[in-house]
Amino acid sequence: MRAVLEARQKAAMVRVEELEAELERVRAALADAEEVLRRRVIGLEQYLEALAEEDAPAVAVVSQRKPVGPRRAVPHRQDAADTEVLSVDYQALMAAALEAGADGLGARRPAVVLGWDSASASRVEGARARLKRLVERGWLVEEKPGRFMLPAPEQDAAGTGRPGGGS
Repeated sequence: MRAVLEARQKAAMVRVEELEAELERVRAALADAEEVLRRRVIGLEQYLEALAEEDAPAVAVVSQRKPVGPRRAVPHRQDAADTEVLSVDYQALMAAALEAGADGLGARRPAVVLGWDSASASRVEGARARLKRLVERGWLVEEKPGRFMLPAPEQDAAGTGRPGGGS
């Protein structure tokens, strides 16, 4: 009887080890699939942005979010009078940057501002890409890696930086 029970225990132990190995394979496959998904989300965003910049008709994308209006390219800061030229999402990011002040924004907070899940790596990366786009176009600065903030007020034309331009 003891030999039978020991054989059953050994068989159960072997099964547990097999399932643990399978679990590790599934976790690795899941991590790989999430990375592929993240890259494809970023690729799609870049593709749509390139289409918008060329004034080509963009392919309609089904989204679970509420519609925010037509997709527009982000203009350069010097070509725009105010943030109203930005799309609703970018206006929300600019408002969050203003609210953050000198602390700046990391990528997780903007994901929340945009109504996205900040625990999702692809959503955080999407928010980070939008912040980088605002930096490229002069709307924000990234003084520290991963910290996005409004640019400092510009100095006067003489470059003295003094109020009233005095000497």
